[in-house]
Amino acid sequence: MGTFITLVVVVGLVGLAVRSMIKDKKSGKGSCGGNCGQCKGHCD
Repeated sequence: MGTFITLVVVVGLVGLAVRSMIKDKKSGKGSCGGNCGQCKGHCD
């Protein structure tokens, strides 16, 4: 039973992280900002 509860908590946290990443991407927030000149090679 403890393993199941732990699994549910971990899946919930991963879901929240993915949701946050999707929300940030839709609002234009990204790790690079879309400016490859300032990205230091991460856009490649």
